Amino acid sequence: MHITIAGKQVETGEALRIHVQEGLSTIARKYFDHALEANVTFHHDMKARAGAHFCCDINLKAGRNIFMRAEGEGVDAHRAFDVAAEHLGKRLRRYRRRVNDHARSLADRRDVEPREEARQVVLRPPVEVEETATTTVAAEPEHGVIVAEQTTELLRLSVSEAVMRLDLEHKPLLMFRNSGSGALNVIYRREDGHIGWLDPAA
Repeated sequence: MHITIAGKQVETGEALRIHVQEGLSTIARKYFDHALEANVTFHHDMKARAGAHFCCDINLKAGRNIFMRAEGEGVDAHRAFDVAAEHLGKRLRRYRRRVNDHARSLADRRDVEPREEARQVVLRPPVEVEETATTTVAAEPEHGVIVAEQTTELLRLSVSEAVMRLDLEHKPLLMFRNSGSGALNVIYRREDGHIGWLDPAA
């Protein structure tokens, strides 16, 4: 498994690297039978809960188009990783069989269905400026400034598969092509913790 470890104003010494590699290798052996890629990033967050000034983000690729994300906080980098790895393990335990079935299903579909791509854009919100008699500020576009743009694959999924991916990737929202109706659907995480589902075809 290829593991990339980075620190944003956090020292990632040899002891921490070994700790991360051993932890992720244990997860990989337990839940998967093929190679994985993982990106682990450490950073400080003074807004974290009391005493937990270190944060760890794990982004793990478990197969083609299978991505997982987990976050953790701790009093030091080792503890932050342990918390993030524990969250990742819980999600994998919940979905282990379905993840493997889903990966095989996606591979089979790719042989018979054309790849569908979508444009993914990250916008910076417009900056509100108070107008004064002596100040003239160039107006930004109404939609905000584009700060990142990339192509992403729009997957054909069942609703249950989409919910699984939303949980594994720890995302607030996911757009997908409904494998049953063929329509574009959106699922999202509500403030009450439940999952919302937008289905125009309904």
